[in-house]
Amino acid sequence: METIESHYNNWFGVAFFILLYSVVLLFIPIYSKMDKKPKRAYVAFVIAFAVEMHGIPFSMYIITWIIGKNLPEGILWGHTLFSSVGFLGMYINYVCVVIALLLIINGWYNIYKKYWSKERGTGTLVKKGVYKFIRHPQYTGLLLLSFGMLIEWATLPMLFMYPVMVAMYVRLAKREERDMIDEFGEEYKNYIKTTKMFIPYVI
Repeated sequence: METIESHYNNWFGVAFFILLYSVVLLFIPIYSKMDKKPKRAYVAFVIAFAVEMHGIPFSMYIITWIIGKNLPEGILWGHTLFSSVGFLGMYINYVCVVIALLLIINGWYNIYKKYWSKERGTGTLVKKGVYKFIRHPQYTGLLLLSFGMLIEWATLPMLFMYPVMVAMYVRLAKREERDMIDEFGEEYKNYIKTTKMFIPYVI
């Protein structure tokens, strides 16, 4: 157990990962007046991930208290897939991070260059770049980042929080789309018919 727990009580690591994963919020369009609750839910998810990865294995303590024995790393705490396939969960997380950052940054760039320019009287509906394939790349990116964390380090708080966070961002996206319909009318309705909300060609 000593070798497994050696990475805990690293509070610099906790702070580093919280800051690292929270930076992406700077690339979420402020113009859309993003609801504070989904943003806070994402930050809470990141904190749960960082604390349980480098701070205190809170889920392990809870599980031990409930069932009266320790579970090996990879079952509701620690590297989720470590006991069976090594660090595959960590590698999956890396892939999710790369894809998520591409979605978030590309989405932000196109929004900044096109839609935000409406303040200068030239704003248009953005349908280029990643918006050609999905309507909410930033939210897809945030949920993909969170999913990667969950795959690498599934814990009880994260398992409970993730579906709640997904529901909150779906609700936020639908509300923002109502605003887009009010602003762009039939053009946005036609855009909805040809472009998926979160996953290209799927949903």
